Amino acid sequence: MNSFLYALLGMLPSILMIVAPILIAAIGGMICERAGVVNIALEGLMAFGAMAAATSHRLLEVQFGVFSVPFALLMAAIVGAVFSLIHAYASITLKADQVISGTGLNLLSTGATVFLCQIIFRQERTEPFKLGMMPWLGGIYPTAFIALAVLVVSWFVLYKRPWGLRLRSCGEHPQAAASAGINVIRYRYTAVLISGLLAGLAGGCLVLTQTIQYMVTTINGKGFIALAAVSFGRWLPLGVLGSSLLFGTSAALAVYIINFESLKFLPSEFFSLLPYAITLITLVFFSGKDYAPRASGQPYEKG
Repeated sequence: MNSFLYALLGMLPSILMIVAPILIAAIGGMICERAGVVNIALEGLMAFGAMAAATSHRLLEVQFGVFSVPFALLMAAIVGAVFSLIHAYASITLKADQVISGTGLNLLSTGATVFLCQIIFRQERTEPFKLGMMPWLGGIYPTAFIALAVLVVSWFVLYKRPWGLRLRSCGEHPQAAASAGINVIRYRYTAVLISGLLAGLAGGCLVLTQTIQYMVTTINGKGFIALAAVSFGRWLPLGVLGSSLLFGTSAALAVYIINFESLKFLPSEFFSLLPYAITLITLVFFSGKDYAPRASGQPYEKG
């Protein structure tokens, strides 16, 4: 037992590194759904953000070194927010099916990022960078603290400020919110933009800590895991934190299974499958309408 706990503590920096992008994207998805818009496009927005961060950092690292990392994260957030406008316009203004709109954005990200890599780097991936984000004390990456800050701020704004109450009302009873003078369309647009900004930031955090370049497989389902974390966490900040920790720990086990003598009898493929298996199970058992915002996924009709 002691050796197991020791190995688990040794994994903590890696667990936090994997959890951080999932948690950031999941908070964005939670805010979006709290306003009544389902954002299936988290995966694609993370891809756009990762591509923007990797490209920005690669082109600036020679001049600025690690100081280009904050700029790369900023660019990732901006690009994620810009592309989320496509989903916002389709699902809010045009009242298109939100699942179809988000799926279309995911498909767009697959082709668009590769196309941009071909234009900029003459290959289907960005060039590898020499220096990514450097860990701080204890080997913990700054992305863990960014994710914690996003969690705390989102909880405070959603539950301690009038703005958060108005936004949540748009996802529960939009007609009642509108009758009270709340601009439902504006709040929903804002929520989608915030989710895009956070998903782009999550993609940037992922590519600058877990890989040395962006390629089409960099995100590898992390956006869908974040979406499942929202459902498993019952659309609550602390619940999303717990589910993100669960998914991140299971993903880290696939890499560090060799450090656990008691688990070596299981094939490593079992732990590689575990995060996605947990995702499917939680979607089946914890996606009930009793927990979801009542108007989530429903177009808003004036009057």
